[in-house]
This record gives sequence, C-alpha cells and structure tokens, in this order.
Amino acid sequence: MTDTAQSAAAKSKRSSARPGTLALLLNNTLATGGLVVLAAICLIALAAPLLPLANPDVTAPVDRLLPVFSDGHLLGTDHLGRDLLSRLIWGTRVSLAVGLSATFIAAFFGSLLGLIAGYAGGRVDTLIMRGIDMVMAFPYILLALAIVAVLGPGLLNALYAIALVNIPFFARNIRGITLGLSRREFVDAARLSGKSPAQILFIEVLPNVLPVIVITMSTTVGWMILETAGLSFLGLGAQPPQADLGSMLGEGRKILFTAPHVSVIPGLMIFALVMSINLFGDGVRDVLDPRLRAGSLTRPVSRTAVERGDTPVPPPSEKGGVLDVRDMRTEFEIGGSVYKAVGGVDLNLAEGECLGIVGESGSGKSVTAMSIMGLVPTPPGRIAGGAAYLDGEDLFAVSDRRIRKLRGGAVAYVFQDPLSTLHPLFTVGEQIKEAIGTHQPLSSAEVKKRAIELLSLVRIPNAKERLSAYPHELSGGMRQRVCIAMALANDAKVLIADEPTTALDVTVQSQILTLMNGLRRERNAAILFITHDFGVVSALCDRVAVMYAGRIVETGRTGEVLARPQHPYTAKLIECVPVLGEPERRLDAIEGRPPVVNNLPDGCAFADRCQRVKPECRSGDIALVMSSEERGVRCLYPLNTEGTA
Repeated sequence: MTDTAQSAAAKSKRSSARPGTLALLLNNTLATGGLVVLAAICLIALAAPLLPLANPDVTAPVDRLLPVFSDGHLLGTDHLGRDLLSRLIWGTRVSLAVGLSATFIAAFFGSLLGLIAGYAGGRVDTLIMRGIDMVMAFPYILLALAIVAVLGPGLLNALYAIALVNIPFFARNIRGITLGLSRREFVDAARLSGKSPAQILFIEVLPNVLPVIVITMSTTVGWMILETAGLSFLGLGAQPPQADLGSMLGEGRKILFTAPHVSVIPGLMIFALVMSINLFGDGVRDVLDPRLRAGSLTRPVSRTAVERGDTPVPPPSEKGGVLDVRDMRTEFEIGGSVYKAVGGVDLNLAEGECLGIVGESGSGKSVTAMSIMGLVPTPPGRIAGGAAYLDGEDLFAVSDRRIRKLRGGAVAYVFQDPLSTLHPLFTVGEQIKEAIGTHQPLSSAEVKKRAIELLSLVRIPNAKERLSAYPHELSGGMRQRVCIAMALANDAKVLIADEPTTALDVTVQSQILTLMNGLRRERNAAILFITHDFGVVSALCDRVAVMYAGRIVETGRTGEVLARPQHPYTAKLIECVPVLGEPERRLDAIEGRPPVVNNLPDGCAFADRCQRVKPECRSGDIALVMSSEERGVRCLYPLNTEGTA
C-alpha cells in the first residue's frame, strides 16, 4: 500500500470533529434551557400514574381553598377541595396530549395538501389553494369556536377544531417550497428515470421539505396548546370533572381575588410549557439550518473577526505597492477542530499589475481574497494573524465604518457566479446606480449617466435600454460584464476577481479577459485574479502565485513560472493544461487529494503526492526561499535549478 493510500485510510478511521446535532443544540443556551424545562414537565406528566398523587377528581368541601404548602396539599386546593398539584400534573398531561395530537394532525394533512398542490399545479393547485383561502378568510379562533359549537363542547372536538384551523398554515408554507422544488433539475432527472408522480413526490421532494415541516411543527405546538387552553377556558374544551390547564384557569378566574393561587398556578404552568416549547423550537430550527452547522449557532457578522492575540503585527514590506499582504492567517473553528485555510500568505500588488493566484479547489485562494476586506463569515472564520495594507493602511485594524467605505470604493470584487451575485428582483440599472450612489454624492441624473457610461465601457450594446433589464434576461457573459461594471463604478484601486470566467464558454471567456486586461491598463488598477487555469493566467497575469494547502508554494513572473516551474505541484498543474497544436502531448493528472487543513502533515504538505519526495521533506517547516525579488519556491529539491534533476 502506498503512503498516500495509508494516509487516506488512517484519516478515514478518525471520527469527524464536526459536532453532531445534539452538540449543536446544547451549544444554544436558551434552547438547552427550554429543552430541560420541557423534558422535566413531560417526564412528570408521563409519570402521573406512578406518582403518589391524590385523585384529581375527588371533591372535599371541608378542604376547599387551602393555601399553598398546606398539610397534605403542596399547592393547596381549589373551590371544591380538589388537590391542585394532582390536577395540575394530570391537566398538563391532557394539554400536552391534545396539543401534540392537534399538531401532528394539522402537519400531516396540511403538508399533504401543500405537497400535492405545489407539485401538481394547474387546476389541482387552484382548487386546493382556493379552499385553503376560504378557510383562512375567517379569523382562526372564531372558526374554531364555530366548529366546536357545531360539534358540541368536549376535549376531542376542541382537538379537531384546533387541528382544522391550523391546516392552512402548513399547507401554504409547504406548497410554496414544493413549487420551487418541482422545477429543479433533480426532479426532471427523476421523471426521465421513469418514476411515477407519487414516487417523485414522496421519494424526491418530501425529504427536501421534511426539515421545514419539523421546524414548523416545533414552533406550532406552543400556540396549539394555548388555543386548546383558550377553548377550555371558555368551557368548550375539557368538561368537568376532567381537568386540563385551560379549564383550571377558567375555574380559578371566579375566585381570583380571594384565592389567586387557584388560577396563578395553572397560568404559570401554561407560561413555562409554551415558553420552553418555543425556545426548544427555535433551537431545532437553528440546528436544521445548514448555514448554521459550522459549530456555532450565531449568524455571521458583517466583518470577519480579527483575533491576532499577542502575535506581533508584521510591518509593510519594503516593496510598497497598493496592496501588501503580510503573513496573513485565516482559520475556521468548527466543533473541536481548527481549519487553517490560509497559513501565512504574503502578497504584494503594484498599481496596474495583475497577480494571479492558482491552485486546486480548497487550496485557500478564495479565502485569501475574502480575508483582505473581512468578508469571511464569522463564525466560524477568523483572521488569526498577519496584516493587509492598502496604501499603508492596515485593513485589519481599521473601524467597521472605514471598512464599509473601502468596500466597493477602493477595493472591488467580481465573483464567480454573476447570477447569484446580482439581485434577481432589481434591474441591473438599479444595482449599478446603488453601487455608484453608495460612495459618490451624485444627483439622480448624474448617477444614471454614469451607469450608462459603465455599461458602455464593458462593451454592453444598447447600454441605456439594458439598464431596465433584470439579471435573468441577460446572458452569462453580459451578467459578468455588469458585475465588472459595478466593480469599476468607483474607480477602485484594487480589483479582486474570484474565478470570474470559470462558468463561461471559451468565446465569452476570451472577451471578458480581453476586457479586464484593457480596463486595468486604461485605469491603472491592480487586479488580484483567482483561477485554477494556467491558460487564463498566461493570457492576463504579470505574476503568478501558486497556492497549496493554504500556503504559497511558488511565485514569480508568469513567463518564468510557465517555462521553468520549480515546485513539483506547479509542474503538475501546468501538465494538466492542454496546448493547441500539440495533440500528441499527454495530459497528466495529480494522484491523491490535498491534505485536510485541520490535520496538516509535518514538512511539505505536497509530500504524499510528490514523486520526488525524500525523508527530509516530511519534517520541519519548509520555508518559501526567494531566489530573486520576485521568484520563490517552497521546496527542498526544486525543479529546473542547477544541481537538480
């Protein structure tokens, strides 16, 4: 077995450090508190038949209205001498059973109607949703009262009424989600595979909707208990001598001033029960949100946290330059693991220069670019060291207000997917005007004129008419040009382009590269270009930095690196690029996978995949050795140098 295979096998045996669902839930203090209270209430209610409690329905007029902590009656008695503790526990048991049953009934029928309506569409959708609209036309509590009035008072009838009036809530929510899912590619693939509509609905669509149903149920149980208690309070739910929390509250309201404990005690139980369910439901919602499964249950803040600690801040390099990144380190803390996505990167970008960052997916290219302006989400990300200087100003030390001013002004971004970057509900003109107006105090007419100029600058025909177009009405290449126009709106000093041509066809890609190259020469703007394609680098970039496992392994002038790569990884990447006119040239592939950055090996991170590896490559820290001002390699045995093979 090779070293690479052994390493992969060893890593597969280690358990994942990513926290499980229970760990994430317990990390939320409020949700944990709600769970503890709810679990305690449920356990006591379930244990009611086993507890040494008095019969909740036996009256004792001699012991009527005893206060709290009376002998033999811990919570006192009601107006008929019945033990309040016993009635409270048995009443809670009834209220929980009714609330949960009503929730499951409403969730089942409401979700089923929503799934059918959203997937079938057409007349089926119209018929079901118009019926739902008719039910929702009435205030739900009045409709519940009317249903109970028709069926007659009783706990079972109250359950049916509460479940019925809540079916539309589930149906509308699930129908909207199903409607979007029914037009997705995986549903089309299921149809092409020959699956029936029922199979598609319950095997393909339902699993995607299930988390929403669970979340909706967790936040619905509380108010169903309240609604049931409300009907019992009015005498339409539980009937004497049966007790639930609502009926106990209703009986106690008549003697509220003479014996307040009779009504206060069930009222407090309703409060504790509903509050604990809501807090627990919020926790369940957060745990099921895939965006929050990074080990922390807080939403990302507007700027990456900077936690440089006692580490000295490196000064700007002697090279100067408009953008100077020094020993930047970015980490992600997920559960008990720390992922070193960027492990000490140095970059220097002069005016009018284009620097390309190349590497496989997961090498840290995008995280490096996003860290510069604090766009890495916190949690779980943080900048753990280093500095990024923009014209000598440390971007990691400036205020939030200052960083907002620099974003889109001095430093602009062009992201990979323009359809996701552009807002689907606003025209491209409105979005370009917003980019201009945020940083420049211009009048409405001036902003519009500037927007037309920008669209013309990026070679979009009929620029004035295109201002009123929505993103989905434009082709992929034109959407990317709009994003470039937005990035150029405020004459940015640095333009960061994160794989802006990856999703485009070859013709459009060539047009975009030619456009960006011309614009940087006209405006003398510096470009930090992220890609995994050396072909793109050769067409646009003056210098190139090759990244692997969060670190730069080789850097230099583009022509020199392409002609004489020194790091084995760089050579492998170049061999993966086809060359026109050389059909006999063999395209190579890099065996194995990059290391996981939360468990980087000692020595060279590329050692497991390198054919030239030697024992000394697997120990110590391999430094980036600069052979000249611009040429450097992180390798003990570099290629294409004197004295090496």
